[in-house]
Amino acid sequence: MSTQELTKKVRELKELKTMAEELAAEITAIEDEIKGVMTAQGTDELSVDVFKIRWKAVETTRFDSTAFKNAYTDLYCKFTKRTSSKRFTIA
Repeated sequence: MSTQELTKKVRELKELKTMAEELAAEITAIEDEIKGVMTAQGTDELSVDVFKIRWKAVETTRFDSTAFKNAYTDLYCKFTKRTSSKRFTIA
């Protein structure tokens, strides 16, 4: 691939990423509008046409590795491993 072609691809990628960010912001705005309607109606579930919309609290349990590391440093070091990966960025 020539330098010109590569430059064109990078510009295209940057433009697509910008479009993706704009779409993500638009999606978030619409979701927030719908959540506002649900909050105003005091409901966590709505039926609209063929769609069922739910906005409910969900509880999860996650392992707190920082607290574990502070409390059991030796065990933490014994059971952790270092990994390596490549990060793709364009500045």
